[in-house]
Amino acid sequence: MNRDWLPIKTTPWTLGLSLLLLFLLAETTELPQRIDYWLLDSALLASPASISPDIAIVAIDDHSLAQQGRWPWPRHTHADLIRKLHQAGASTIVFDVLFIEPSPDDGELSSAMQAHGKVILPIHLAPSSSRLLLSEQLPPGNLISAAANLGHAHVELDHDGIARGLYLFNGMGRQLWPSLALAASGVAPRQPHTQGLPAFVNVRDDYRIVPLAGGAGTLPTYSYSDVLGNPPATDAFRGKTVFVGATAAGLGDILPTPFSGLSQPMSGVEFHANTFSAINQRLLIITAPKWVGLALAMITLITLALLLPRIRPARTLPTCLMASGAVIGIYLVMLSVFQVRLLVAQALIIPLFAFPIASGLRLAMANQFLNRQLDELVRSPRVALPEPSKRPATQLLEHFQALFQPQSWLLMEAHNIISLRTLNPADVPENLEPGLWHHNGNQSWIQLYRGSNYYTLGFTLPNDLSREAIQRYLRRLKLSDMAPAVIKPKPSENISARIERVKVATDRLNHIQEFIRRSFENMPDGIIVTDELGIIRFANGHIEKWFREPMPSLGGLPLTRLLEGHDPRETPPWHETVSETLTLLQSRTVELKIHEKNFLIHFAPFALPDSVQYGIIANISDISELREQQRQHREAIDFISHDVRSPLVSQLALIEQLKRDPTHIDQSQLEQLGRLARRSYHLAEEFVQLARAEQLTETRFYECEFLAIVENARDSVSEQAVEKRISLQLQGTEDLWLRGNAELLERAVINLLTNAVQYSPNGSVVSLQVFRAGHEACLTIADEGAGIDPEELPFLFDRYRRQKRSELAGIHGTGLGLSFVKTVVEKHRGEIYVVSRPGEGSAFTLKLPIADPLS
Repeated sequence: MNRDWLPIKTTPWTLGLSLLLLFLLAETTELPQRIDYWLLDSALLASPASISPDIAIVAIDDHSLAQQGRWPWPRHTHADLIRKLHQAGASTIVFDVLFIEPSPDDGELSSAMQAHGKVILPIHLAPSSSRLLLSEQLPPGNLISAAANLGHAHVELDHDGIARGLYLFNGMGRQLWPSLALAASGVAPRQPHTQGLPAFVNVRDDYRIVPLAGGAGTLPTYSYSDVLGNPPATDAFRGKTVFVGATAAGLGDILPTPFSGLSQPMSGVEFHANTFSAINQRLLIITAPKWVGLALAMITLITLALLLPRIRPARTLPTCLMASGAVIGIYLVMLSVFQVRLLVAQALIIPLFAFPIASGLRLAMANQFLNRQLDELVRSPRVALPEPSKRPATQLLEHFQALFQPQSWLLMEAHNIISLRTLNPADVPENLEPGLWHHNGNQSWIQLYRGSNYYTLGFTLPNDLSREAIQRYLRRLKLSDMAPAVIKPKPSENISARIERVKVATDRLNHIQEFIRRSFENMPDGIIVTDELGIIRFANGHIEKWFREPMPSLGGLPLTRLLEGHDPRETPPWHETVSETLTLLQSRTVELKIHEKNFLIHFAPFALPDSVQYGIIANISDISELREQQRQHREAIDFISHDVRSPLVSQLALIEQLKRDPTHIDQSQLEQLGRLARRSYHLAEEFVQLARAEQLTETRFYECEFLAIVENARDSVSEQAVEKRISLQLQGTEDLWLRGNAELLERAVINLLTNAVQYSPNGSVVSLQVFRAGHEACLTIADEGAGIDPEELPFLFDRYRRQKRSELAGIHGTGLGLSFVKTVVEKHRGEIYVVSRPGEGSAFTLKLPIADPLS
């Protein structure tokens, strides 16, 4: 069994079932209830209810107790308060003071109540003693008769001990009493919905949440003793419902509210006054049935279960936050507009759980994916690309022997010889720096560290022009890593360790892919790879360069369209060649011409990975140089068959003539035979020199001084110039050092000077000017000859090309001299151009790069 025996996927079913399970688990705790309470409190605190203008409170506060004496007060005192409020114009008087026990002053109180006509008294539901059952504690009969209505004074505390609302009706099994605030609004007691209940059963109905206007002291409140001791305050009480109750500490109800908690509780009379204010403004809040909240939770669960598996991981958190925001938005709209409180804690728990569950499932999927990728990487074939700095010293010596074929070598571990040939420890230079090559003539040495051991490696290179290039290559080759090894701490988490392993493997694959990409990119041939429909999916830089098509436009372009657009043909058409390669799975090789260049394109089918179809690999080779060589070969054959053969035939004919009559050898015949021999030799020499120039490479370059080269060339042509009384005037004194082949450069200058002398009239001047222009060494050779016709100038440097004017004038050349000059100049990365006008002479200018003094 492998470590991924249980496949994990983020699907609507897996996510939905996980959310449902955690949802059911949360329902067994108090978390949903606490969330609902928190939401309700936050909403009420954020937007307190407005205060009804027709309400006031007369508070039995500490000041009143100090003035009127200890509680309870005589009932005639309350009768005086009723008369004062009646005179002040109070519409309704609501007492939150229990009058349960009979009193001698009940008659006076009853008379005052009847005189006002609208006084509400409270009842209390409680057992009369600890041994008795719950019962209704009513005022005495005469007070009941005088009261306009009776109401219960009970306020409901929620499970967390906070008072948020009350039952509008509460009573025993026979009838239900309205709350004090509801009784003040004129609502009478009613019968319970359930009949036949025992008389001692407490029945509560119609629970409402009261949106408070604020904490304790928010409503307009007047001290009991101040109202009694002063004239009637008509401005404060006219037309208002006045609640009378205790606010003093230790007297009356003490209710924690969302505004106060347990720090500043609210008195019962203030809570009932807030309830009356909310009833007048129709602000009481009803709680929706629990099934509504469950339905909303299920809708949220299903929505997230369907949506989250289909979106990107980065959008999971925003989606969950949006779902929570939508639920809260619905909650606030229902609460503020419709006064309906939804139990949305269950719906909010779903997004709260959805994010970690979805992330956990995706993490588990990623973990399984990493495991599979690691297994695939272990099983997949590898392209080993070990760094040279990690290779053993013995292996390095073996590789150097195969690469450079050194004449001798030495490899030592510390002072122990591992391998040697000719070299010995006495040849090791002193003070070798680890990791840096030391070159002494044709010997190269380096000291390497492999772990705690150090090695000394040296070998002798061939003492030829390639030695310097090899030593430059060795300087670039990093064979020793002197940086201290950095020990990375191992990840403590399993997933982190696997991510690190995948990262290492991915870096290795990226390195190999980069190696392969660069290999394809730098291949000498152009490469095109197509899919099964012949659509280009990959092309290297040669294709972009040769076809002059930008790389983005090549991807997705049909191969036939690319070929037809650059080399249209009818037989065979390109689509036929491409389609037969795909359908018949046979290779094809076709010639191609693009922008005046010749190519050979080879089509080969290959099997696509994970498919039964085949694509095409098209290998395009530039054969322009080959075609040019073939053309030059044909021209060389023509040259040999005509120019070289003609003087040889003439020489043979002349020799045969001399053999027939050896006694009459004329001096003119010998001179003619010498001219023919010299012409043959000159033709062969020009041909050989051109071949040498074409095979010239920078490995045969060395430091040489340009002015000395020109001087030597002038001296070589001086005899020819003297014969025609031509003056060779050299101007230039600066030493200009080049990296090149002095022999071939001198021969090129000789060719130019020979032409200048040959085409100049007797007694004229040929000037040679050597000078520096920026980073270039320049030579200008000017003559006073007949010049060159403008139509001849574009073809002047073509091989086997001769000027018509020169041929007609009897000056016969090979047509190779100037071609040789141009080849030598181009091999030295220089340039040559000519300025000439008929009758005014010609000026040839060479420009060659000066050697970098820092190299």
